[in-house]
Amino acid sequence: MVPHLITALTGPINELEQRVLDTMPSIERWFRLEWMEHTPPFYTAVDVRNAGFKLAPVDTHFFPTGWNNLTPDMLPLAVQAAQAAIEKICPEARNLLIVPEHNSRSTYYLMNLAQLRRIFNMAGLNVRIGSISADVKKATTVELPGGETITLEPVVRAKGRLGVKDFDPCTILLNNDLRAGVPGILEDLHEQYLLPPLHATWTTRRKSTHFRCYEEVAKRFGKLIGVDPWLITPMYEKYGVADLRTSAGLSALAARIDGMLSKIKKKYKEYGIKEKPFLVIKADNRTSGNTILSVRDTVGLDTKLRTLGAAAEVAQQPLELILQEGVLTNERINDAVAEPVVYLMDRYVVGGFYRMHPERGVDENLSAPGASYVPLAFSESTHLPQPGVRPGASAPNRFYMYGVMGRLAMLAASYELEATDPDAEHYD
Repeated sequence: MVPHLITALTGPINELEQRVLDTMPSIERWFRLEWMEHTPPFYTAVDVRNAGFKLAPVDTHFFPTGWNNLTPDMLPLAVQAAQAAIEKICPEARNLLIVPEHNSRSTYYLMNLAQLRRIFNMAGLNVRIGSISADVKKATTVELPGGETITLEPVVRAKGRLGVKDFDPCTILLNNDLRAGVPGILEDLHEQYLLPPLHATWTTRRKSTHFRCYEEVAKRFGKLIGVDPWLITPMYEKYGVADLRTSAGLSALAARIDGMLSKIKKKYKEYGIKEKPFLVIKADNRTSGNTILSVRDTVGLDTKLRTLGAAAEVAQQPLELILQEGVLTNERINDAVAEPVVYLMDRYVVGGFYRMHPERGVDENLSAPGASYVPLAFSESTHLPQPGVRPGASAPNRFYMYGVMGRLAMLAASYELEATDPDAEHYD
């Protein structure tokens, strides 16, 4: 399914699509060489925004939890990617343990686990699901819609290895971002592969580090295909710890917001864009809450910012902020605002879906209660791109562009993991 766009894709996006298609051999070779030097994250989900005048990833997730949104048509791609990933890490692997989120008993999330289990089963692994939550004291089986069942088992640690009763895995797959902290039971697992690594979790991770890496990737990619990197990059600024309890703290943040809005207005003027720019204020460290605030000006900002501060106080963590250029979404499904989400495993695009929200605007966060999901017919992505087709007219070409954006974000994620690896040697 391709959503109806409220405006025709014209101008820079059409030019970008044409450039991407014209330089496809160079792009694929460039990615291939990058993956010879850098290790992709084990799996990734990338939120992409298509504003009509720019196309950019706005968030990258190391622990994707929407695998149940992949259609059966997408599963062969996911299975092949899983096989490639496992062969690279542990070719003789037989057993895989999935460690899920704490206390998550939602049907939606359990269906995500069932889909992951299915993918890795078909990739040739025995799969069990071991919870590190104190609430899971015995094996618990839950029936899912359609009659499928899933069993959560308490993890057991013995002799430096993690497993469940009568099951000793060589690989442990985290589907938990550990924003509440890294429990000791997951540390020092030197005899097993833990994927993604602990420094990919929110105890270490900062969005600003990711976007610094993405900015570097986008500049090189822009030079490769001959486009302004801004067309594929959301501007950002790392703000640091914000004190939103004092007038001085609020004023300092308001001044930075004004300054960044001015930068975005300058780019809009350069491209003749008539939309009013906005920026998004996010927690740089997800451990201090997940409040996301869209801002078009500083009118009435104090009240909004105090709400942000209250979320951090609930989390009892310092509020570290990142200011990010807002990217509108011009995509619609049944008149609801929508955005594509690209799913990747190892270095491969394996599928995706549209996140849609009938009660949210074009400048708002769609990952909120009330969101629903429609498969991106990345089933269409199995149709090869169609060079020569008029820009904006081909679904496979659109999906290829989304896949390129997803892979750029995934490459930035690999740079990020290298930069934050506590065991790596870093050179200035």
